[in-house]
Amino acid sequence: MASMKKLNIFNSFLLLLLFPAAMAELHRLEHPVNTDGSISFLVVGDWGRRGTFNQSQVAQQMGIIGEKLNIDFVVSTGDNFYDDGLTGVDDPAFEESFTNVYTAPSLQKKWYNVLGNHDYRGDALAQLSPILKQKDNRWICMRSYIVNTDVAEFFFVDTTPFQDMYFTTPKDHTYDWRNVMPRKDYLSLVLKDLDSALRESSAKWKIVVGHHTIKSAGHHGSSEELGVHILPILQANNVDFYLNGHDHCLEHISSSDSPLQFLTSGGGSKSWRGDMNWWNPKEMKFYYDGQGFMAMQITQTQVWIQFFDIFGNILHKWSASKNLVSIM
Repeated sequence: MASMKKLNIFNSFLLLLLFPAAMAELHRLEHPVNTDGSISFLVVGDWGRRGTFNQSQVAQQMGIIGEKLNIDFVVSTGDNFYDDGLTGVDDPAFEESFTNVYTAPSLQKKWYNVLGNHDYRGDALAQLSPILKQKDNRWICMRSYIVNTDVAEFFFVDTTPFQDMYFTTPKDHTYDWRNVMPRKDYLSLVLKDLDSALRESSAKWKIVVGHHTIKSAGHHGSSEELGVHILPILQANNVDFYLNGHDHCLEHISSSDSPLQFLTSGGGSKSWRGDMNWWNPKEMKFYYDGQGFMAMQITQTQVWIQFFDIFGNILHKWSASKNLVSIM
């Protein structure tokens, strides 16, 4: 019996090594709301280019708007370091593209990050390492996780492993799939945990964040894989917003069959691709093929959204409201 017990312990340990993501639900973080029960934050994506391609100009305006709105944190929608992620935890690109660029006092708040496809082309585990948080305590990055603010719950999803092309036609790129393989098991677990967390959530506002688009008229267009696997879960669980990057533009698409809004904020640096696919004008609320970022303010009853360019101009704004007391 003793030998059998030791064998079971060994097998459990082996499973932890092979399938670390499979042994736990989504990690949960708590972020306090303001005394009036509200939160305010910025959303930026596709930014890490050592300040070039107008990254520094976007960062400057983020600092100005962040101060005006008294933001609580920043959401990054991925592709944090170009072109091929970080080489390791000591890669100077971390300071050169993050710490030394987002220097405004208002941006010295928590940054909640997801990984993009370019991040997977380098040492993906480096961005997940607690060592980076020691270098800059703003940095928070996990594959998939939850940030609860009481007034709203944020569900960050690792979307890169869902994209078939990175596995079937990677071209000359090498992706860091450590702790992702076997892929089928990993994706199954992400979907299961996301669905479970959303069903259990009692948040007034539910916001899902990923790098890749679900609906977009931009250069990359809509992700077929996320449309098949992720979108039904969002719709079934009454998610209010899906925030993403990947397309280097600013964009707002509504749903004709649900309250779900698709918000692209991928204009953190290199942009102006010069192409846009046709989209139903009844759903396309806003599209800007250029650099900038997004701001959101949320209370128990209302959400305000604004998109800004590199000069601080408001390009688009939108709001939505909910009853304070839900009908059971």
